[in-house]
Amino acid sequence: MAAKLEQINDLQKKGLEAAVQLAQLSIENTQRVIEIQVAVAKSLFEDSIKNAKDLSSARDAQEAVQLRTRFAQNTAEKVFAGAREIAEIATQAQAEVGKFVGEQLTVGSHEVFGAIQNLFKGLPIADQDTLNAIQSTLNTTRVAMEQMTRASSEAFQAFTQVQVPATTGKSRK
Repeated sequence: MAAKLEQINDLQKKGLEAAVQLAQLSIENTQRVIEIQVAVAKSLFEDSIKNAKDLSSARDAQEAVQLRTRFAQNTAEKVFAGAREIAEIATQAQAEVGKFVGEQLTVGSHEVFGAIQNLFKGLPIADQDTLNAIQSTLNTTRVAMEQMTRASSEAFQAFTQVQVPATTGKSRK
């Protein structure tokens, strides 16, 4: 019985380790996104100060319009560049998470079914038909879990291959 509790504890420990890895991955990608946002905001702030100074020294309305137009173009370029970087991070993160989740599902399902089989092997069941029914149920469940894992992985991979550009809102392959 102690060996079974140890096996359950090992499964729980692996699950916790996987959750910590996933959280770390999320934190790292969030930090990257925040760094980009801060850099873009800082750059736009500095540009707006320079633009305000340039506008205050404009000689006529035509020069002021040209300065504003150039400022608007530079602002849009910087915002779109930042959005592209963030979209790239999101795409990479989706791929990493998909791969990680797929691996965890595959490894985890095998370990869980192994633990369940070991649990039933140790039970004092004398009837061979009952043992065969339990084994058949476990095998059917294992096959179903493997198919679900494969389907989930394929669906997640298909999802990560569809990117949505921040500028148009239309999806593309």
